[in-house]
Amino acid sequence: MNKKLFFLLGVIAVILGGCTLAPQYFRPDAPIPASWPNGAAYPANHANTNAFDAAHLKWREFLTDERLQQVIDMALANNRDLRLAGLNVERARAMYGIQRAELFPALNAVGYGSKEHVPGDLSTTGRSMTRESYGVNLGISSWEIDFFGRIRGIKEEALEEYLATEEAAKSARLLLISSVANAYLALAADSEKLKLAGSVLETSKNAYELIKRRYDLGLVSELALRQAQTTVDSAKRDIALYTQLAAQDENALNLLAGTPVPAELLSKNLGSVITLKEVFPGISSETLLRRPDIMAGEHRLKAANASIGAARAAFFPRISLTTAVGTASAELSGLFRAGSDTWSFVPQIIMPIFDARVWSAYDATKVEKEIAVAQYEKVIQTAFREVVDALAVKGTVDSQLAAQQSLVDATAETFRLSMVRYEKGIDSYLGVLDAQRSLYTSQQGLISIRLIHLTNLVRLYAVLGGGGFSIPHEIK
Repeated sequence: MNKKLFFLLGVIAVILGGCTLAPQYFRPDAPIPASWPNGAAYPANHANTNAFDAAHLKWREFLTDERLQQVIDMALANNRDLRLAGLNVERARAMYGIQRAELFPALNAVGYGSKEHVPGDLSTTGRSMTRESYGVNLGISSWEIDFFGRIRGIKEEALEEYLATEEAAKSARLLLISSVANAYLALAADSEKLKLAGSVLETSKNAYELIKRRYDLGLVSELALRQAQTTVDSAKRDIALYTQLAAQDENALNLLAGTPVPAELLSKNLGSVITLKEVFPGISSETLLRRPDIMAGEHRLKAANASIGAARAAFFPRISLTTAVGTASAELSGLFRAGSDTWSFVPQIIMPIFDARVWSAYDATKVEKEIAVAQYEKVIQTAFREVVDALAVKGTVDSQLAAQQSLVDATAETFRLSMVRYEKGIDSYLGVLDAQRSLYTSQQGLISIRLIHLTNLVRLYAVLGGGGFSIPHEIK
């Protein structure tokens, strides 16, 4: 009898466990153009053969500077936000394991014993007596057979939530890598501007001392002396400003790294950072669908789809089973004697007749799916804008760099000629000051545009989902 019982349970589980009432899933059409935009602001050829596909370019191959790689390794090991993302993945995996286990019966061993005194007026014999009973059972308690896929729908929802959390962790990792790179470059740029301000201060001091000596001899007016002083004070102000910004950049980098970054790993100027590799987005915008945050959105959409199936199944009967085999006896020593075996088989079916909560729950799951669709489409649209914005910078920044470099060269020559004319007494010192300010401003602008060029490469790599895509292992 016991063998037949367990065989019957196995057949029921295999035949009925695969049913589901979830609607068939279809990926929504991406609400973005099929290709990247063209125009004066965008690169002429997105599929540049000299560039690399960001989707399959590992971050170490993209960020080849060894010092920067060490800082990123520190962040990957110590950053608390990334650690929380990893813990969220572990929690989602455990929650999926709980829901998956609901498909299978829980087998329990139960031992019990009782001893009670019965008074005579309650005893069937009319005499007081002491009654004992002992037993040991091995059985299944209230196992719901998933006939209509309610439990399976909840399990699929938990699986998709787990996969979404896993993709979110990948997105957090990519965001951390790009944030560290940007903070590292910002620190290098501000350090370079600090050095430039120090150089301007040194030049301004020398010029001020020369004019002061000439002023003491009565060769120049007080106006020229005060004009020279303005450049000294402006340089001192900029030194204080860039000292502050560099310290704040270093603090931000330390926070991202999760630990203080050694000074020998920091770069003092952008020129010492090894050039980043060029990346391209490909021809079709469908490459965005491989971004971790978009894949996470699709998994959440699939989870909402699975929850509809679980809500539908709530309208149908729920079948549960309680069964046990064991032994029982009035004496503890007689538990395992011949003829003391017991068994029970208690199937139960619950048919919902009226429960307004079921209808409301079903309506809620349908709305939640529509919300998930809207969120999924919004993520895609946001990703498209991020890429095309980065492409707009990429398509124009080289021209900006060339023009700014030409401006630096022109203002440097203007400053030199102004000094010559001043020393020969042809022009006043005001012309020298104007030329010096223009040169200083153009040099600062050149550093800023070089920073934009490098950080935009990092941004383009990140918004294209760079770092390579690992397909999650299949889980059933």
